[in-house]
Amino acid sequence: MDPASPAPAAGSTDLLHTHRRAWFRYAWGSHAFPTTVLAVFLGPYLTDTARNAAGSDTGYVPVFGVHLRADSYYPFTVAAAVIVELCLLPLLGALADTTGRRRALLTGCMVVGAVATLGFVTVRGGAYLWGGALFLVANTGYGGANALNNGYLPELASPDERDRLSSRGWAIGYLGGFVLLAIDLGVYLAHGSFGLSKPAAARLALASAGVWWLVFGFWALRGLPAGARRRSPGPDPARARSTSLRQLAATLRELAANRQALLFLVAFVLYNEGIQTVISFASTYATKELDLDLTVTIEAILIIQPVAFAGALWLGRLAARFGARRTVLGSLVAWIAVLLSASALQRGAAWQFLALGVALGVVLGGSQALSRSLFAQIVPSGREAEYFGLYEISQNGTTWIGSLTVGLALQWSGSYRLAIESLIAFFVLGFVFLLRTDLSRAIAKAGNAVPRLL
Repeated sequence: MDPASPAPAAGSTDLLHTHRRAWFRYAWGSHAFPTTVLAVFLGPYLTDTARNAAGSDTGYVPVFGVHLRADSYYPFTVAAAVIVELCLLPLLGALADTTGRRRALLTGCMVVGAVATLGFVTVRGGAYLWGGALFLVANTGYGGANALNNGYLPELASPDERDRLSSRGWAIGYLGGFVLLAIDLGVYLAHGSFGLSKPAAARLALASAGVWWLVFGFWALRGLPAGARRRSPGPDPARARSTSLRQLAATLRELAANRQALLFLVAFVLYNEGIQTVISFASTYATKELDLDLTVTIEAILIIQPVAFAGALWLGRLAARFGARRTVLGSLVAWIAVLLSASALQRGAAWQFLALGVALGVVLGGSQALSRSLFAQIVPSGREAEYFGLYEISQNGTTWIGSLTVGLALQWSGSYRLAIESLIAFFVLGFVFLLRTDLSRAIAKAGNAVPRLL
């Protein structure tokens, strides 16, 4: 694949536009999971489920012989989910690139993740272990599907187009998440009119994300390329897996040899730990520390979605003027300011939380979109799914180091404010590593054309 070609994956302009529209549709459908499930409903609901099992707000629950605070159960579950991804996603990406079955594997991951998300409707009372198990499966399915879908980006845009296309994809995803969450908010607020309790309305909202994801996901998959086989491993599935494992090992060696690419990946992992942990625990922080009703959290997330839509497009334009790397560095400074403000919010002050949501939304979509396009620049041709499997480990809306940090802070101190403040270190370290990264060298060493502006 010629990295400078305007339509690497398409035989015609019309076909390229078809693939891009399908890629946008998948973003519209799949973003229901990080928005409705991760950012709003699951954290508070699973925490309440653990509290029900513990018998009190300060009680402990057993998890495979270890007794955890009920409030720290969800953070530790998130950490466990990402460790599972750490083991599976790079291998999945290597398998997709080796066999050329990217769309088929994406479909399988989507179905597994969405069906497990539908299963949240069955989590009642004190069934915290069942809820945690469903989350492990749903999150792994979402992460795998997202990694494979992100791998299409280098095929759909030339190096100079990727910032714009990635920003549009994130913006459309946030808009899709906003639409479903607005519907869920209406049902949640009027739960009595539908004969539902608040917990039942929350379970219904969680399940709706699975339905939304499946409907728009299947529609999108019809327009995406099936994938191109990099090499033939033969008909034997065991041989295909063996080839994928060897290729994964080769990829890790390549990253270690490409020092600048490795620096960027370390920078991204660090600051994205902070971003994704904030997304995962904002709702829990609002309800458990700030004593805000879940309705206020939903309103804040609803505000964030259209702001993030506009923010992604705005930061995309800034990147076109100043370069994606400089724009991301500026967004990290803004993230640090957001976290400092969050730790100082007053209890019960809903307007403060909503105002902070606006500030967060401005930098949220753009920092994620531009990070994805920067990473796409350092992916060698034909290795998209494999590399994005590594990328997705930290990009998928949940992280293990940040989640573990929050869980330990809660386990030892019980302070959500201390947990939020501890996340600042991820943004500071990410800023330092990104500042030291020479992306031009990393892109050139990967064999790709260097964009005019970085």
